[in-house]
Amino acid sequence: MPRSYMIPKKFVPKSDNGYFEVLSKTVFQVGFNWRVVEKKWPDIHKAFHGFRIELVAKMDIDDVDALLKNKQIIRNGRKIMAVIANAQKFLEIKKKHAAVKKFLRSLRKKPYRERRKILSKMFAGIGPTGVFVFLYTVDEPVPHWHQRND
Repeated sequence: MPRSYMIPKKFVPKSDNGYFEVLSKTVFQVGFNWRVVEKKWPDIHKAFHGFRIELVAKMDIDDVDALLKNKQIIRNGRKIMAVIANAQKFLEIKKKHAAVKKFLRSLRKKPYRERRKILSKMFAGIGPTGVFVFLYTVDEPVPHWHQRND
C-alpha cells in the first residue's frame, strides 16, 4: 500500500529566499495532499516570483485577486495571504538578524517546545506540525517525529 505522507529531504538552503520557499511550501502542504502541492509547485513558484522575499512582501490585494484566479496554483486565499505575511516577517527577521539562518541558529539554545511556540506564533499558516516540518527540512534540530508534541 502506498504511503499517504512524504518525508521531506533535509537540506540547508543557500539563501534567505530558500528558507522562505521551504516555509511557503510547508504552508501550502498543511491540510493538502502533498502530491497535489508537488505537482503544482513549479506554477506556485512562478506565481510567487521565485519566492524572492522582497517581491512577495510587496504583493497587494490586486496580486492576491490575480492569484485566486490562477488555475495553475492552489487557490486558497488563507495560504496566499500567509505566504505574503511571512515574506514581510522574513524582512523583519533579516533586518534584525542579518539572515534567517542566523535567526534560527539563535533559537537553538531554547528547548524545542519553546522554539515551536515562537515560530508558530511568528509565521502565518503553520502550527506546531508545520514548524516541525519546516525545521526538519532545513536541517535544524528537532525531536523524533513521535516526540514532536511533548
